[in-house]
Amino acid sequence: MASIDDRRITKDTYRDHLATVNEKGGRNWIYPKKPSGRYYKARNIFALFLLAFFFAGPFIEINGQPLLMINILEREFVIFGVRFWPQDLHLLVFGMLTFIIAVVLFTAIFGRLFCGWACPQTIFMEIVFRRIEYWIEGDASSQIRLNKAPWTTEKILKKASKHAIFYGMAFLISNLFLAYVIGKDAWFELVTDPPSQHLGGLSAMIIFSGVFYGVFAFMREQVCHFVCPYGRMQSVMLDNNSINVMYDYVRGEDRARVGDRKKVEAGKATLADLGFSEDTSFGDCIDCYQCVKVCPMGIDIRNGTQLECVHCTACIDACDHVMDKIDKPRGLIRYSSENAIREKERKIVNPRVIGYSSVLLVLMTTFVVLMSMRSDLETTILREPGTLYQELPGDRFSNIYDIKVINKTFDEVDYELELVSPQGALVSLGNVTSVEGQSISEGRFMVQLSREDLNGLQTELIFQVKSNGEVVETVRTGFLGPAN
Repeated sequence: MASIDDRRITKDTYRDHLATVNEKGGRNWIYPKKPSGRYYKARNIFALFLLAFFFAGPFIEINGQPLLMINILEREFVIFGVRFWPQDLHLLVFGMLTFIIAVVLFTAIFGRLFCGWACPQTIFMEIVFRRIEYWIEGDASSQIRLNKAPWTTEKILKKASKHAIFYGMAFLISNLFLAYVIGKDAWFELVTDPPSQHLGGLSAMIIFSGVFYGVFAFMREQVCHFVCPYGRMQSVMLDNNSINVMYDYVRGEDRARVGDRKKVEAGKATLADLGFSEDTSFGDCIDCYQCVKVCPMGIDIRNGTQLECVHCTACIDACDHVMDKIDKPRGLIRYSSENAIREKERKIVNPRVIGYSSVLLVLMTTFVVLMSMRSDLETTILREPGTLYQELPGDRFSNIYDIKVINKTFDEVDYELELVSPQGALVSLGNVTSVEGQSISEGRFMVQLSREDLNGLQTELIFQVKSNGEVVETVRTGFLGPAN
């Protein structure tokens, strides 16, 4: 009898091309059968929760701030109610690095679980747009017949209504997406004011709507194949211990249809008659092809882990239904790893996971420390550009400074600036005395020093920033004086 590896590798039907591309290089349109089963129900419940969160997100506020706003054009970033300024770029960098390493670690352990359960592309495509398509055009076989049928009134109505609803959903999604970018107040003005007052925002909304409509009506699984960087990178993040949607080829091979099995068992045909070797022992897979029919990516999971698989679990549900009908245990297709199937060894912790975990721990610690050190007030003091020192009576000299104060809190704070070193006079030229919450205040002041306090051309000035009588920040800058 052939070894397990031989049986797996030498299958003539092994996938060597994209399921969505035909022999001439054209596109094969995928018509997945409507799935059903325990995993599909669980995914629906989880997706409904995520959809509710997505639709409610722009209108949820924490301390008067949006839950999430990523306004790149105006450099306004609010994450979980905390506003990040351009001066907090290092925090955003560490936060993004921490998130990326967390994704890498999660993928190394659980594969593309995120793609099948939480990715917006999968949720909107499979839970929203695909359901609309099933509702209007029917299941996969009905869709195929409809597309091959001549253009009749019924076909025109179905196609027109489907694409009208698709565009309506895309328009709604684009509005919510825009609300995450510019904030709900600016979005509400955009949709209530006359279009002529917001041509830029209206154009963005139309562009977003067209992109979303094109993605979900036409591109579909092609986004996961060719656009998504996460899907392209998964091959370097997985190993034989990663948990994926797997076909148990040890249990399933050799494949034979139910009819062929019955012929052999009844003595009506020999293994050789059916194209099998004499030492063949049938596995649990009956080659019913149901796992392929329900796959939204068009792949055959029995050919092993593939780049296109998004771990949507549709094949698991389909196979479990078949196993129930033929009185075989469930789990021929299940969440597992290559080593768990081949060696019967489950090992999640390995050097790669330990390495990723260590890096993630360092980044998380750094991020938490930096967040704890993040001051509520941030003061920038710079000597006024293009000016030199001014010589004053009494062998004294002065420099003029610009001051910018950022209040990162949500409340107005009193502000006081004190020159600590060296001893000198601080003269207000419109200085800052208070700063409103989540805003920036600017001012000017003059520093006067005597000659004995100067250290040549550059003298370091040390200021203390006080709020409500407490020192909250120390700021250093330079004083330009005459050469000794």
